[in-house]
Amino acid sequence: MREQLKMPSTLVATGAQKQDLSRELAITIAQAADDRKAEDIVILKVSEVSYLADYFVIVTGFSKAQVRAISQSIEQKVEDVWQRLPLRAEGQAEGSWLLQDYGEVIVHILLPQEREFYNLEAFWGHAEQIEFQVSQPLSD
Repeated sequence: MREQLKMPSTLVATGAQKQDLSRELAITIAQAADDRKAEDIVILKVSEVSYLADYFVIVTGFSKAQVRAISQSIEQKVEDVWQRLPLRAEGQAEGSWLLQDYGEVIVHILLPQEREFYNLEAFWGHAEQIEFQVSQPLSD
């Protein structure tokens, strides 16, 4: 079993610096999801409305295989860039809603039906939505 990798102590911060690091982690996660063609990528700053995390990243995958691929892409990129693994991950067996908990950032990867049914954006609608630009395909 892999152990949780620690961030270098120089990156440990409090207050506004912690929020900036959390935001950068959320953006890294969104980029990794975009790399695997996730759709409807939303980053919500929930720190003002919840004690659970600073940010939620919510994305859609269109098959269980894609949902798992997005999850693997996120885990790999966060490990490469931040030297971190999720504190916990849920839903791998089912594959319709995967959750990765990085402490200050919680990732939700859902199939369209689950995303529509649970409607996390509406539930956390009072949270600030962070702008994220998806990569654009290269034109011919």
